[in-house]
Amino acid sequence: MLNHIYRLIKPGIFEYSCSDIAVNTDKAIVRPIYLSICHADQRYYRGERSEEVLKKKLPMALIHEAIGRVVNDPTGTFEKDDLVVMIPNTPVETDDVIAENYLRSSKFRASGYDGFMQEYVEIDAGRLVKMPEDIDLEVAAFTELLTVSVHAITRMDRFAHSRRNAIGVWGDGNLGYITAVLFKAMFPDIKLYVFGIDDEKLKDFDFADEVFKTDAIPEDLRVDHAFECVGNEYSGDAINQIIDYINPEGTISILGVSENPVPINTRMVLEKGLRIFGSSRSGYDDFVKTINLYQTNPELIERLKKIVGEVITVRDIEDAKEAFAKDSTRGFGKTIMKWEI
Repeated sequence: MLNHIYRLIKPGIFEYSCSDIAVNTDKAIVRPIYLSICHADQRYYRGERSEEVLKKKLPMALIHEAIGRVVNDPTGTFEKDDLVVMIPNTPVETDDVIAENYLRSSKFRASGYDGFMQEYVEIDAGRLVKMPEDIDLEVAAFTELLTVSVHAITRMDRFAHSRRNAIGVWGDGNLGYITAVLFKAMFPDIKLYVFGIDDEKLKDFDFADEVFKTDAIPEDLRVDHAFECVGNEYSGDAINQIIDYINPEGTISILGVSENPVPINTRMVLEKGLRIFGSSRSGYDDFVKTINLYQTNPELIERLKKIVGEVITVRDIEDAKEAFAKDSTRGFGKTIMKWEI
């Protein structure tokens, strides 16, 4: 079976190539239909990773957020045309302690291995989760990103102590919005405070109990636990502000990705006895939990529609370049590619 793949060969340049997919294996074949561009994809596309990393990982098909329809599944787990979300993390071993997304041996699509910018994707059936047919496809496209927040919230629930009068989310971008929306869906009775820098963006957090500009936080305000969703060079500022406003023995979840090390106030981490943990990517259980949230919280989809920035139909390389170019100028919202390759 002939497959068309769109690989990034160097920053800003996609190349079309063909490959053969064997149809007599135990792998499922999925036709991608909606893809979502992530900041990680843009870092490759714009050449913002180090020369060493680019040399090691390119050429590579980008995109790890995608849904598709099953073309064939020899295992019989899925029917033809079933709507599925594809899990980009591909473990090659199991561990009784370490989750699949933290095993150093796991392979991750669009990070050293071909992602979903393909006509067809050959994938283990165990890396697919069925989606409800009535889901908004544009929102469903970035399900993988939602699972990352669900994973972090689930871990927070496991690590944090039981006093949870107020939780803070630092960051008013896509990740902060998604984490806040999902936290409120999972823990509706806990007060949620959101901290950001942009008045217009903060207006979208109307489901939170309160929102604050980071330069105008009341001196006596405190949170019991917090999520850092800022990333890049500003993650250090966010983490240090959390340290200032969190109660002793609170737990801080770091979600924002920073290319370079950032300084944090370790003295106050020690004095307050804080716990800081990082979360990255997600696993099968997080996808199942996220899809269950779709089905049990109908308001989730409406809230998540707010971050669908633009939907671009992609039929060739030029369309793909246009999608990445438009996404690079977007401050808030997700760029979705309707995949018609």
